[in-house]
Amino acid sequence: MRSTASVLHLDLDAFFAAVEQRDKPSLRGKPVIVGGTGGRGVVATASYEARTFGVGSAMSGREARARCPHAAFLSGRFHAYRETSTRVMQVLRELSPLVEPLSLDEAFVDLAAADLPDLEVATVTAAGERLRQRVHEVTGGLTATVGIASSKFLAKVASELDKPDGMTVVPPGTELDLLRPMKVTVIPGVGPATAERLRRAGIHTIAELEAVEEDELVRLLGQAQGHGLWHLARARDPRPVLAEREAKSISVEGTYDTDLNDRRVMEGLLTRQARDVGARMRKNGFSGRTVTIKVRLHDFTTLNRSSTLSSPTDDGATIARIARSLLADLDTTGGVRLLGVGVSGLADWVQEDLFGSTPEEDEAEEVALPEPPRRTWPPGADVVHDEMGQGWVWGSGSGVVTVRFETADTPPGPVRSFRDDDPALHRLEPPAED
Repeated sequence: MRSTASVLHLDLDAFFAAVEQRDKPSLRGKPVIVGGTGGRGVVATASYEARTFGVGSAMSGREARARCPHAAFLSGRFHAYRETSTRVMQVLRELSPLVEPLSLDEAFVDLAAADLPDLEVATVTAAGERLRQRVHEVTGGLTATVGIASSKFLAKVASELDKPDGMTVVPPGTELDLLRPMKVTVIPGVGPATAERLRRAGIHTIAELEAVEEDELVRLLGQAQGHGLWHLARARDPRPVLAEREAKSISVEGTYDTDLNDRRVMEGLLTRQARDVGARMRKNGFSGRTVTIKVRLHDFTTLNRSSTLSSPTDDGATIARIARSLLADLDTTGGVRLLGVGVSGLADWVQEDLFGSTPEEDEAEEVALPEPPRRTWPPGADVVHDEMGQGWVWGSGSGVVTVRFETADTPPGPVRSFRDDDPALHRLEPPAED
């Protein structure tokens, strides 16, 4: 643990939904839910107005609609999120050269590498306030919550305390006073299963966790997790802020509108996903040793199965064969709603001819594979009309698309409906990625 509060964690508030509210004036101050809009969609982000109705990330779209039926349900515009995130990350790098992005909407910043006169609490507090104001300016009004503390763990915890649009600085020496009353679930890696094991042992708070001997925690949770929690319960987290984070895995998955029951179709989907994973690995110069499949059954039970090779590979055919063999050991008779393939244990070299095959040779049977649903006019998509100008898709169906004509720089605009094949109406395509 550092002797100064010099690790900053920034988290953009309800990021996807906030970008949509920024760009769609009629949605400001109203509940917005971004995610899959189909029958099996999942909430990616809910605005704070929607959260008051109990809507949260990872909730099924069906439950979200039941809780907040009057919300705007949008499919998401990732080009807009990426562009906004790029602006924010640039602001962070102007503050310090050591920035560790965790996702599009959050990052750690090492203030010890920043051009600050000192690292006193007043100095880092002022730097945090300037940063929040700068983020507000470059994003067109988005807000961020900041935590500053002596470690990554404490900075992350601090950034959750004053949401949204707030900041918490943990002065050095007060870390345990902050942590002890908190529930053990604030510790990274303490999910429902670990929390339940700790509860059965009578451990609910970090103060109670701190009182447990290290050996006892190891017996309860295993070597790695037991040692890790013992140190975090004492606010010990020596992890540095890394400007370049190594990729831990590369994966592809898909959710399907109807349950899959044909094993040949499942094998075909895994094969296609494995080829995509292999192509991404080669593009980025990676190979990997551990192949994992993810299978979500009809009753939402999620199964993960893995196999580790003796040497790394980036060959899609090899990955596919292992994925299919892992599927063979699972009972999928009730139907499958999600399939995915991933490779971890990444390396930057490949053992050629691992299985005596040439790359991309695959003996998988060719079958007709279901395609994820693709909508021409997804809700929230940017469009332009030859006469009305720019707007976004309010909704579509039965041969009709309804558009609200407004942008981030206009007042709330009018709503008009058109035939979905109207030649005057066009999708605004995002800029091509490098």
